[in-house]
Amino acid sequence: MRSKPPPRRTQLQLRAKPHRVMGLHYDAGFLSRTDRAEILSWLGTLHPLWENRFSDFRPLPEGETQRRLLRPVYWLGNWQFACLDYYRPPHVKDRCVAAEPFPPVLAKLVKLMEQRARRMFQGEEMPAKWHLNTCLVNFYGSNIDESGKSIDTARVGEHKDFEPGPVASLSLGERAMFQFVTSSARGERDGVVEQQWLDDGSLQIFGGEKWKNRTFHRVQRVDTRGGHRFEINVAGFETRRINFTFRYVPDEHVIPFKDLGPEAKRDVEGYVRTLAEHSKFFANALS
Repeated sequence: MRSKPPPRRTQLQLRAKPHRVMGLHYDAGFLSRTDRAEILSWLGTLHPLWENRFSDFRPLPEGETQRRLLRPVYWLGNWQFACLDYYRPPHVKDRCVAAEPFPPVLAKLVKLMEQRARRMFQGEEMPAKWHLNTCLVNFYGSNIDESGKSIDTARVGEHKDFEPGPVASLSLGERAMFQFVTSSARGERDGVVEQQWLDDGSLQIFGGEKWKNRTFHRVQRVDTRGGHRFEINVAGFETRRINFTFRYVPDEHVIPFKDLGPEAKRDVEGYVRTLAEHSKFFANALS
């Protein structure tokens, strides 16, 4: 079912062209056809994971129940498993597990993203050793249940990225409504302060105090009108958008699987063994 448009009080002017907002950068035509084709070819070699939100071995947080993430994922550079609760300073130990490097086409594009970000941010907004060394690949679309019914799960709730410095986002497929929101006095995150359709082949960069620390961001919905579909090695899921979110984790916080503490290693060993079935990197990590 297609999501309803946001209420009138949150509707802002949508921008389809590159625009200038302090701390924000959007380029609708960042990705060339050649690079897009190379990325799609590489994506066909991946076998994304379905992760559970919490550990299957540790007690669940109060009031929570175990659940699967809304979408399959893959990570490059370092893998931040949901069951390890991602990277959230000051909690940095056993959070970022060394993962496969960027393929050549993404490594090339990352250099361009870093150049743009360094022109945008200075001082405290740009950590001295900042470089984009981790990437979350999100696959947006619909679950297909046993009866063949399609259940749209193409969204991401309000959250903040805790990795230091600017964030870069590369989009493929259907356009997505990306919003920055603030919290009300009652803790409700419904005050939309900026929003942007993220188009196929577009680049978004954001950072600084306002967009990283004072506001949350979310993917409110993903369109269906472009007819985009991707053949991805995930059963029971139809992918219509793929997003690469590049961030920076201080290198000293990225550790090999073998160096994880015993609890963290137990939490993620099953995932690593699944990855190792198709990844030489993770097969070597196990050995």
